[in-house]
Amino acid sequence: MEKTTDVLLLTMNSSEEQETVCIFGTGDFGKSLGLEMLQCGYSIVFGSRNPQMSSLLPNGAEVLSYSEAAQKSDIIIMAIHREHYNFLTELTEVLNGKILVDVSNNLKIKQYPQSNAEYLAQLVPGAHVVKAFNTISAWALQSRALDASRQVFVCGNDSKAKQRVMDIVRSLGLTPLDKGSLMAANEIENYPLQLFPMWKFPFYLSAVLCVFFFFYCVIREVIYPYVYEKKDRTFHLAISIPNRVFPIAALTLLALVYLPGVIAAILQLYRGTKYRRFPDWLDHWMLCRKQLGLIALGFAFLHVLYTLVIPIRYYVRWTWTNRTIAQAIAKKERPFSTSTAWLSDSYIAMGMLGFFLFVLLGITSLPSVSNMVNWREFRFVQGIPCQDS
Repeated sequence: MEKTTDVLLLTMNSSEEQETVCIFGTGDFGKSLGLEMLQCGYSIVFGSRNPQMSSLLPNGAEVLSYSEAAQKSDIIIMAIHREHYNFLTELTEVLNGKILVDVSNNLKIKQYPQSNAEYLAQLVPGAHVVKAFNTISAWALQSRALDASRQVFVCGNDSKAKQRVMDIVRSLGLTPLDKGSLMAANEIENYPLQLFPMWKFPFYLSAVLCVFFFFYCVIREVIYPYVYEKKDRTFHLAISIPNRVFPIAALTLLALVYLPGVIAAILQLYRGTKYRRFPDWLDHWMLCRKQLGLIALGFAFLHVLYTLVIPIRYYVRWTWTNRTIAQAIAKKERPFSTSTAWLSDSYIAMGMLGFFLFVLLGITSLPSVSNMVNWREFRFVQGIPCQDS
């Protein structure tokens, strides 16, 4: 009997220690976030315009009017659109001193002159506004598909309020990233609307390199023999020339991965300090290094695939057959060369080792690159339509 009483007391104490969080809004994102927080041990109270009309809410959650729900907790997550913020002016006294977490996004970049979080801070000047959770979608919370990125950008002017919000982020298994004051809210709100911003420069550079090397090889291996030797080698355009371009582009991009680090080191030595900011072009270049490396790895894979099909090409089989027939007719046999065999095997072995190191480098870069991918980009890659939060 005493053990049963102890268990009941322990259960009561643990339930009393549950932190209550209020969520304004009963849409998809609010319900999904509320369910996750309930499963992590939080007590959830929803605020709604029509509490009686709210349905399909997570079991264990309470739904009240905005005013009643705000009195239940000092942390309020604003899971409503900016267009519906006006009613908050009627709750300024209730919201005074509260932590308001703005999770809203816009439909397009720079839709408003100021960020949603800054607009919210103007409407309720007595509250501590924190921007967070806008990089996570309702679909990702519902399906647990958080493979794209577990980073949650957080910004706000009150350090204690930010810390409490970041504690909630960690309890949900996500990674908070402090972006500073509320002035960073504009950048954070634009982030989910961007589509591979850090990949544009690497893609453009790769395209320029491929076009340049391709036309160089075309002039050298197709146009020149046709003009001066009257030989038609246009069939080289399909496999031979691309198989020359891919390794050249891969090695060039790999060099461009490490070159900015060398330039940065020289610049720091020249300045005599490491605390001065790099030029914008160098800073952007260094931020794109992992993307450049992954594109280089892609070219290396293409080179491997194109090399594997060489034995089944008609031109190669025709060449080998003619050489064999010519040797048979001439009754000549090429002597085996040990040095040539060593050179050939060494060349292949070094290529395999280099490709292995290339793959290893790419694998180690994937986690940091995936952390920079927002949920829209991840769903774009997966080929599944995105759902707005």
